[in-house]
Amino acid sequence: MVRTIFHIDVNSAFLSWEAAHRMSSGEDIDIRDIPSAVAGDPNKRRGVILAKSTSAKRYGINTGESLNAALKKCPGLKVVSPTPGIYKRYSNALMDLIYEYTDAVEQCSIDEAFMDVSGIVKKLGVPPVKLADGIRRRVQNELGFTVNIGISCNKLLAKAASELEKPNRTHTMYPDEIEYKYWTLPVREMNGVGSSAQKKLNRAAIKTIGDLAVANEIYLKSIFKSYGAVLHQKANGIDESPVEPRGEAKSIGNSTTTPRDVESIEEACKYLLKLSENVGRRLRQKKLVSHCIGIEIRYSDFRNVQMQSALHSPVEGDLEIYQNAKSLFEKLWEKRPVRHIGIRALQLESGNEQQMSFLEEGNCGEGKLDSVIDNIRLRYGDDIIKRMV
Repeated sequence: MVRTIFHIDVNSAFLSWEAAHRMSSGEDIDIRDIPSAVAGDPNKRRGVILAKSTSAKRYGINTGESLNAALKKCPGLKVVSPTPGIYKRYSNALMDLIYEYTDAVEQCSIDEAFMDVSGIVKKLGVPPVKLADGIRRRVQNELGFTVNIGISCNKLLAKAASELEKPNRTHTMYPDEIEYKYWTLPVREMNGVGSSAQKKLNRAAIKTIGDLAVANEIYLKSIFKSYGAVLHQKANGIDESPVEPRGEAKSIGNSTTTPRDVESIEEACKYLLKLSENVGRRLRQKKLVSHCIGIEIRYSDFRNVQMQSALHSPVEGDLEIYQNAKSLFEKLWEKRPVRHIGIRALQLESGNEQQMSFLEEGNCGEGKLDSVIDNIRLRYGDDIIKRMV
């Protein structure tokens, strides 16, 4: 079966996450829209550029160059220090979102992951580009930053596709497209070609990936030994490596940073319901039930509080999760403005071992309804059906 692989890559991750965090905290200026960069110590002018905005790139500023050199190119560069804790939080939120679609997720780094969506595409009959565009929109609307998504039949070409025009784009790179999308790229842009290999290839008059694809494999082996065959395969878009998911999940969660302060239980319930639906969908996808529900609240002064509660019987249904989360929120909330809400299902087990109370007529009907809603939303988008609080 021909696979459908997505590669998701956050656009200028550290800068995007800094911007999203600052905007959610009430700042008026989006640092993505001005010459800006995330770097070491702006006061001492030390460190290197970790990420830069599109407008900073126009000044010739490059990731990895010294902060001092970047400031000479753009004296008005807005420089912010890195905040790893924020990056981890946004990375986790992104992974939570894409796990709603499939368990076949391989996280490569803090800001990129592969997804094997072959099963979803086949089951729902949804075009891969439409599915990818829906994921991109959700990331932008719900998390506040943008991603590129590359689509192909293997990981190598999906990653190459995601590196094409940025930001916030979906690109395909199928085998019948590599001649004009892949082979025209400089050989240095191919995964696995470092500066040393590039110099050797350039000396052999191999300048583009296309040049490498048609090069004599025996000749390549004379230069790179056995790795020459690997380079030749990559240049021809050949990659059979599977998407390798991480170990079994110990919990399933979803969270959101609200666009404005949440100051009433009615408003909080709207977020709790949406988060409960996302957690419930992922439980059903994995055929799991939860024996414990936890919630997290972050107030507008960035203080975090958490609470969890063991359940009398396991849950997987959206409304059951919501009711338990709402109860916890009412106990935990200090009647202060909230800017971040999260729900997590813990103490997971296989749904095949759920207790008899789950087979009651009412619960069975709700479970079927949840599954129908899951499929409709995957096909047409989350906004096609909305529950009332």
